[in-house]
Amino acid sequence: MAKYKDQYRIETTRLKHWDYRNGAYYYITILAKDRINYFGVVKDGEVKLNAYGKIVADEWLKTKEIRKNVDLDEWIIMPNHLHGILIIDSDKFYADVNDNSFKLLPNSLGSIIGQFKSIVTKRIREIGNVEFSWHPRFYEHIIRNEQALYNIRRYIQLNPLKWDLDEYYT
Repeated sequence: MAKYKDQYRIETTRLKHWDYRNGAYYYITILAKDRINYFGVVKDGEVKLNAYGKIVADEWLKTKEIRKNVDLDEWIIMPNHLHGILIIDSDKFYADVNDNSFKLLPNSLGSIIGQFKSIVTKRIREIGNVEFSWHPRFYEHIIRNEQALYNIRRYIQLNPLKWDLDEYYT
């Protein structure tokens, strides 16, 4: 661990020489702060989303609608986290300077996830949960081949069936 302002902090898992605007398939996990089950429950191997979980789903789907260079692959919202495969196509970079409702600044994976987390937080707080927050960081992994893509898709699909064994289960 590195020290910053006399406090220890966890080193980043990001690749030092990778531009996260590059076209790639990215596997991501975004956790609710303190792993609180904000988004619903798992019952009989299926996720039942509550109002907060439906906001997360709605905004996740909007991610590809408002960003022409982004597509979504397999994804799932669990009670306290989201797993997803986000695809960035660097050949389709798009930023409409005339659209003041959305400004995509660096168009990196971090900015996309940051904007997603921000709007979800705002919407959940607006409907009454002023305590809601995300974990400050998110996990990402660059998917490098078809076998890895297959394995990650299967993990996402089977996640509800293995909820009580999940590392994020609370």
